[in-house]
Amino acid sequence: MRVGVVVEQLLAPVPGGTGRYAAEVAEALAATAGPGDSVAGWTAWHRDAAAARVPGVLGPARLPLPRRALVAAWERSARPRPRQVDLLHAPTLLAPLGSRLPVVVTVHDAVPWTHPETLTPRGAHWHRRMGERTAASAAAVVVPTEAVARALAEHLDLRCPVVVVGEGVSGRLALPADSADRLAALGAVPGGYLMTTATLEPRKGLDVLIAALGRPGAPDLPLLVAGQPGWGDVDLAGLAAGAGLPTGRVRALGRIPDADLAALLHGAAAVVVPSRAEGFGLPALEGMAAGVPVVTSDDPALVEVGGGATAVAPVGDAAALATVLARVVGADDLRRDLVRRGRARAAEFSWTGAAGRLWELYRELRP
Repeated sequence: MRVGVVVEQLLAPVPGGTGRYAAEVAEALAATAGPGDSVAGWTAWHRDAAAARVPGVLGPARLPLPRRALVAAWERSARPRPRQVDLLHAPTLLAPLGSRLPVVVTVHDAVPWTHPETLTPRGAHWHRRMGERTAASAAAVVVPTEAVARALAEHLDLRCPVVVVGEGVSGRLALPADSADRLAALGAVPGGYLMTTATLEPRKGLDVLIAALGRPGAPDLPLLVAGQPGWGDVDLAGLAAGAGLPTGRVRALGRIPDADLAALLHGAAAVVVPSRAEGFGLPALEGMAAGVPVVTSDDPALVEVGGGATAVAPVGDAAALATVLARVVGADDLRRDLVRRGRARAAEFSWTGAAGRLWELYRELRP
C-alpha cells in the first residue's frame, strides 16, 4: 500500500507541536510498514525542502504550488493532489479534500470552535472552514484524545469515522550521555528549575504560569521556556516584570536541539503545562516519560493524557497553580509518587503503537 503523508508543516516558520507530530508519525509509519508498503512525504513547492526529509520516508515530493497558493487551492478544491498514492494522510487540516483519493486528516484539537479567541481571527476562520470540509469529505478523522472527539462532535457534522490515536515520546528525547554538560551550558542546575515547552502564544497559558510564580509561597525557582515565538506578542520578560519577578527568573530559550530539550526535561524539578486548551499535550507526556513530576491545567485533554499521574490546577487560576507547584516541589513523597505513576502512564503511549493503529485504519479504508 502506497501512503502519502503531507509534511509541509515541517517547513513552516514555526513548525510547533504539529510539525513534531508530522515527523514522528511519518517516521513511525515507515518503520512499521509491511512488505509492499511505502510511505512518501509531500510538500508545497519549495526551492529547498531538506527540512521536510524524514528517516525512512520517500521524498519529499513537491506539489506545483508554493505554500500560500497551495493553502488557498486546498481550501476550495482537491487539486493539486499527490500522485501515485493509494491514500493520503494529512497531519493537519491542510488537505486536498473532495476527490476519490481517500484522505485521512488528523484534527489535533477543537480550539477553533471552543476557544477561538486564542487564535488569530484569520487562523480561527481558516481552521473552522477546513474543519467543515474535513467533516464532509475526509475518509476518516484521527484525533489524539477522546476529549477532542467529544468536542468535535458538538461542533461538526462528521460523516466519517473518528478514530482516537494517541501520540508518543520521540526516541530523540532519551537522556543524552552528556546531559550534565548540556545543562551547564544552558545555565541550568539539575532539579533547580521549572520547565515548560510551548510555542509562545496566548493559548499556552504562560501568562498564568508566570503570574503564579509571583504569588506568595510559589517555588523560588527559575522558569525555562523552550519554544519559538508564535502570535499574540507574548512578552515573557514583560510578564515576569509585571508579576514582580527579578530579571532572569524567566528565561526564553527559543527552539532548542532535541538533545538539549531531553537534558532539560530529565533535569527539571517539574514540567508545567498550564494551557488554556489542548488536544493532547505532548509536553506532559514527555515530562512523565522523563521521570519528573508534571503539573498541568485541568483542560480535559491534559487530564485524559495525565491519567491520574499528574498534579492539576484549574485553567487560568494563577493562585491555585502556585499552590500546586509549591506542594509538588516541596513534598518528596508526592514527587516520588508522581514520578512513579507518570512513568507507568507514559509507557502506555508510543509512536510505534500509533503507527500500527494507523496502518490498520488505512487498510480498512483502502478502495
